[in-house]
Amino acid sequence: MAVTIRDVAKAAGVSISTVSRALAAPDKVNEATRLRVQTTADAMGYRPNRAARGLITGRTGNIGLIVPDLENPFFGSVSKGVQSRAREAGYAVFVADTDETPAMEAEAVRSLATQVDGIVMCSARSSDDAVRRFAGEVPLVLINRRLERIPSVTFDNGGGLRAVLRHLVALGHRRIAYAAGPVTSWSNSERSQVFAAFGHESSDLELVELGNFAPYFSGGIEAGDVVIASGVTAVVAFNDLMAVGLVDRLRQRGYSVPDDISVAGIDNVPVATHVWPHLTTVDFPRIAIGRASVDMLLDIVLGRTEHSHRVPDVAVELVIRQSTGVAPTTARAPSPHHTRTQPTTASRQ
Repeated sequence: MAVTIRDVAKAAGVSISTVSRALAAPDKVNEATRLRVQTTADAMGYRPNRAARGLITGRTGNIGLIVPDLENPFFGSVSKGVQSRAREAGYAVFVADTDETPAMEAEAVRSLATQVDGIVMCSARSSDDAVRRFAGEVPLVLINRRLERIPSVTFDNGGGLRAVLRHLVALGHRRIAYAAGPVTSWSNSERSQVFAAFGHESSDLELVELGNFAPYFSGGIEAGDVVIASGVTAVVAFNDLMAVGLVDRLRQRGYSVPDDISVAGIDNVPVATHVWPHLTTVDFPRIAIGRASVDMLLDIVLGRTEHSHRVPDVAVELVIRQSTGVAPTTARAPSPHHTRTQPTTASRQ
């Protein structure tokens, strides 16, 4: 027989309403009582009825998560963090994949707004005005996007890119490229600004921004030819998926990584160590930031904080692997043997 809220109240020596508040709105119950109720409920295997809780609190017990591309392992890891923390808090998560399209973000918000208590939006591609409209429709927390008066959790994008560039400079590279990501990406905009500013740190340093590419393996393939034409000895890609595509295309053209050209990515997703050479990259604590976004959203939903709250940028870490090496002393011509015209793996990852 299922354990009821009445059973928990009797075992904990409190009223049914106190159990309800302790589980649904813990900030309204003193700490000792909350702990007693929670411990009793856990020991008895009690699971709150989400529909009944909604009638009491006016909440659905659901939160929404909107991401640009679930095929990208970066967003898969964020989703894992969001779902694990939501589950611990007794919430279900509805996930929407917008395929990197701003119009689909608006559609997802409209669809989810009546079904959830709030939404976590990761790496939103919509305009600032559109995101502000979303925040007016439903409690909203942003991941990897900063906008005034909207709660957000962000990575130290600038610090991560600077760490990669300093690493490459220390290896003797003086002509370095950045293969940028989507124009609609806030983190890409942050990195582009940092990349441009870094060029002023050394008089003999030449930085080349190659333009914007799709944030997939195919985008790296496209960027590879531009990298070769630019004459750089090192390139930083917007993310690891692009970096893998870059390495593949450079090999197709007869270039060795890192002997001829060093390649670095950003994100430290599993694919970074599933290819050879293993990628030098920047590690973002994706699961941790997903969990933090749920805590922030529930603070808003339960009235525990102001909507203007934003945590400091989450620290990132440079991970040095085999895809970066000492700058070549002279430029090498590509090998004359076969040049494939198609990538060896799926073009969109």
